[in-house]
Amino acid sequence: MSYLTFDEFKSITGKTDDYKKTFEQFYSKAASVIDNITNRFYQMNKIDEDSVAFRVNQFKLALCSQIEYFGELGADTFESINKAPQTFSAGRTSVSNGSRYNSSGANESKSLVAEDIYIYLEGTGLLYRGVDSC
Repeated sequence: MSYLTFDEFKSITGKTDDYKKTFEQFYSKAASVIDNITNRFYQMNKIDEDSVAFRVNQFKLALCSQIEYFGELGADTFESINKAPQTFSAGRTSVSNGSRYNSSGANESKSLVAEDIYIYLEGTGLLYRGVDSC
């Protein structure tokens, strides 16, 4: 089941037809990431039958945000997002990236999840992590 068409994506984000390849490349993984964050709500409930239009709209905004995040990074796996070389040299020019460790020694890395998705999903109930009382 598809949550979002490319035409919907374009109308939400303002992207043009030249973004279609990026959309197609990252849609599936972005949907999986959002499904994971939302406890697979729309795998259990049909998105086109949800009577809460606000929740559907916010879910689609979050999905668009995740697709754009992957598109900007050009990657959709944790390893590929975080594989930056420590140093790079071209001729007499050398560029060094800062350490991936902060002052406490903890490893700093980019998340697989776009932080912006929480802006859209907050207040929808889709981030609920409690236990059902069934």
